[in-house]
This record gives sequence, structure tokens and C-alpha cells, in this order.
Amino acid sequence: MAEATPILMFVALIAALAAGYPVALTLAGVALAFAAVGIGAGTFEASDLGFVPGRIYGIIDNQTFIAVPLFVLMGVTLERTRISETLLGSLSLLMGRLRGGLGLAVTLVGVLMAASTGIVGATVVTMGLLSLPTMLRHGYDPRIAAGTICATGTLGQIIPPSIALVLLGDVLSGAYQQAQLNQGLFAPQTVSVGHLFAGALLPGLVLIGLYLVYLLTVARMRPERMPSQPVEARPRAGLGMTIAKGLVPPLLLIIAVLGSILAGVATPTEAAGVGAAGAVLLGFAYGALRASTLGAIARSTLETTAMVFFILIGATIFSLVFRGFGGEELVQDLFRAMPGGVWGAVAIVMLVIFLLGFVLDFIEITFVVVPIIGPVLLGMGLDPVWLGVMIAINLQTSFLTPPFGPALFYLRGVAPPEVRTTDMYRGVVPFVGLQLVMLAVLTVWPRLATWLPEVLYR
Repeated sequence: MAEATPILMFVALIAALAAGYPVALTLAGVALAFAAVGIGAGTFEASDLGFVPGRIYGIIDNQTFIAVPLFVLMGVTLERTRISETLLGSLSLLMGRLRGGLGLAVTLVGVLMAASTGIVGATVVTMGLLSLPTMLRHGYDPRIAAGTICATGTLGQIIPPSIALVLLGDVLSGAYQQAQLNQGLFAPQTVSVGHLFAGALLPGLVLIGLYLVYLLTVARMRPERMPSQPVEARPRAGLGMTIAKGLVPPLLLIIAVLGSILAGVATPTEAAGVGAAGAVLLGFAYGALRASTLGAIARSTLETTAMVFFILIGATIFSLVFRGFGGEELVQDLFRAMPGGVWGAVAIVMLVIFLLGFVLDFIEITFVVVPIIGPVLLGMGLDPVWLGVMIAINLQTSFLTPPFGPALFYLRGVAPPEVRTTDMYRGVVPFVGLQLVMLAVLTVWPRLATWLPEVLYR
């Protein structure tokens, strides 16, 4: 019975979360409840709980995590100051002559928003309020409009720089070192958030390219579903200046943040500081940042940051108790017994993460699941950057897949009544297919994720 305790812990956790209990409190509460029972039964060492304060201090002292509130501040500022709305208007003007140009503009703005926020719910809701009425007003098929917004809203899982990759990169770094220590390598190699940013860049760009090719194909084959913007709706006077003002500053900001990381000029934390400060300066420059707006931005940033760190503390306690019951050894034994060796283990893990994505956010999966399976898979010889990119795209696919994909529920909450839920389901299916193609390409050709980090950080 004692050997099955780690499995019972995980089942109890999923059941409590499905019942609607707060994530952070559930993680810590389930762990401490099982620890108390284990201490009474003599199957858990009470002294193991003595490591909790040190782990919490390690979270607070982690320099990488400072990037989280800074990237959140950057994304919230771009959203609340309506810079993203100006960006959409500029791209729509630029691409208005193309059939389906508005759809392409929405995709590109969604990419930039996803990169700056990295939070699926925030991006989908923002793009839904911003873009969906405009697309419908210009005669777009509701399926195309909803599918485009949901798909681009989930790109925050894979497009750097984003919070999702910051958190995943730090957790994978610890898992990689743990895997090497388990193998007796006491001078382990390191992998950083910058490595994961570099690894995710090319797959992310390829995925965006697949989205754009699909939209262009639909616009050509079924023009009635994606009509061009009417000529009279496109002002000509001062068009170049309008586009430049709305497009160039935010684009340069995001390029500066990502470019400084990839070039090795700045760490992700330093680059996040530049991004946050730049977003605030842009808000003042556009005349959209006032005292009331600044207060709302600060409050939203504080709430999101507190949520992330509260979950991280709960996940740390859960992971500590899980390992104290021998959970890591149990996972290792299960993976070794799977048919197909390492690829069989990868397939099972990806399936589990895909299913968990229906009910858990990327933060819970990153902090709970990855620390458990990461050291085991990496100990089997997998590349940490490749594994991180695969997990990110897998989660992105899960968040988009009907009927339980969270992105669909986020959009349903802000979509007008004329956009039916079935329209959303049918609209995202082609994008889910494109993401599955991307996963298959990465499986067959892992160098797509590992080549750039090797070039930049060798």
C-alpha cells in the first residue's frame, strides 16, 4: 500500500482541483495531509518537512523568477494602454489590400501579444474583445475568426519571450541538473531560460508560418470567408505615418527584449526589466498612461505575480512530499517498464500532459508535473531544450483542442451570441492539425529546436 501512496497523492490532487478548490492551497494541503498520515503510519520521515523553509527561500532568492512580474508588467501595460489596439489598426491598414489581410493582421498582433504576456487567458480575451467584432463586421466567417483568435492566443506557450517559457526553463534547468546528479555527474551541465528561448524561436516561427499559409490558402480558395477590407474603409492621408506610429515602437520593443537575450547582451531578467520600462514609456508617449491606468496595471501585475508564486510554493511542498514517499523512484520504474523504451515513455508523458491541459493551467503543469517526470526523461538521454519545446507546443495544442480546450472557454465568455460554440470548435480544428504537424516535425527533426541554442551558446 505504501508504494502506491505517490499515485494516490496525484489522484487526490486532480480530484480536489476538479472540485474547484484553489490550486495553491490544494497543492500544499494534499501534500501536508498525506505527510501527516504518513508520519503517523511510519512511512514518511517528519524531518523531510524541515526542507520546506529552505525551498521557499530558494524560490524567493531565484534571480530568474524576477523576470515574471516584469514580463507581466510589460504585457499588462501594452494591453491596458491600448497599444495593442493601435498595433492591430496599423497592421490592418498595412494589409488591407490583401484578401484575408485582416486575418493576417490579427494573427501577427496575436503573436506579439502572446509573446509579451505569455498567459493564454489574457491574450485570448484581449484579442476576442479587440478583434472578433472587427472581423465579423468585415464579413469574416465566424469559424475562421474564432479559430484564428483562439490559435494565436495560445502562441504564448511557444513564442519567446513569455512567462510560460521563463517558468518552464527554470524548472527544466533544475530537472536537468537533478538527472545528471542521479547519474553520478557532480559537475553537471546547465541549461538556462535563454537556451529554451532560442530553442523555441525557430519552431515558433515555423508554426506562425503554417498559420499564415493556411489563412492565405483559405482566402484564395474560399474568398467569401475572408473578404478584403473595402477601399473606402482605408484612409490614404497620412497612411504611412499612421502605420509607422502604431507598428514600429512596440515591434522594436519586443525585438529589443528578445534580441538582447539571444545575443547574450542581457539575461532574461534584465531584458524583462527593459521590456517593462519600455512598455511604460510607450504608454506615456502614446498619451494613454494616466494615474488611474497605472494603478490598475500595478494591481493586475501584483495579482498575477502573487498567483504564480503562491502556486510555486504549493507545488514545491507537493514535490517534496511526493519524493519523500518514493514517488520519483516509482516514476522511474514505470518508465523503464514501458514498451518502446524512451520513446514509449515520451509518448505516455505527452499524452498525460495533453489531457491535464484540459483542466490545469500551464503554471500548475510546469510546477507539478515537469519536476516529477523531467529528471526521469532527461536521465534517459533526452535533450532538455527539445523536451521543453515539445512540452510547450503540446500544452498549446491541449489548450486549443475541443471540447475542453481552455482557450475556447475564454473566447466563449467574450464572444457575441451570433458566434456559436460549434463555430469555435470547427474553426480551431485546422489549427490543432497544424500544431500536431509541428509536434511530428520536431519528433522526426529535433535539430529544429536544438540547433540555434548550440550556435548561440556553444
